[in-house]
Amino acid sequence: MPLNADAKKTLLRKIPHGVFICGVAEGEEVNGFTASWVTQGSFEPPLVVMAVRADSTSNGIIQRTGRFSLNVLAADQKDLAAVFFKPQKAIGGRFDAAPFSLGELGLPVLDAALGAVECELVGHVAHGDHTVFVGEVKSATLNRDGEALDLASTGWQYGG
Repeated sequence: MPLNADAKKTLLRKIPHGVFICGVAEGEEVNGFTASWVTQGSFEPPLVVMAVRADSTSNGIIQRTGRFSLNVLAADQKDLAAVFFKPQKAIGGRFDAAPFSLGELGLPVLDAALGAVECELVGHVAHGDHTVFVGEVKSATLNRDGEALDLASTGWQYGG
């Protein structure tokens, strides 16, 4: 029986997702993108799981450096997420609109985000059009508490 493409699309889009800014750094270069396929994977050690487009610049940086940050956005930060949402041809530039500092692992931590975790890569699976990365949380910065931005509240769709 063939896959019902309409049913698949509708159902996969109902999986709830947060909206995060993933930050990467390699040498003097920093880059970031909006990530929505993210989940916690373990309590001990603390792990996060994130899917990243296989053909993206940041995917290669994560594979080469073995590190990434995840910045948790507040519910009212859709405009900030939009800065990082669309693919761009050149590395960098997005952080011009989003002040940041480098965290303990040298990764971008957005000043305006609720906070961020920095992760060291402990595994990955390259299959399909995304790579699934598993990172162990090595540092956490909490700037403030609040409700986190989720994909459903943006009106955007990424999935299906």
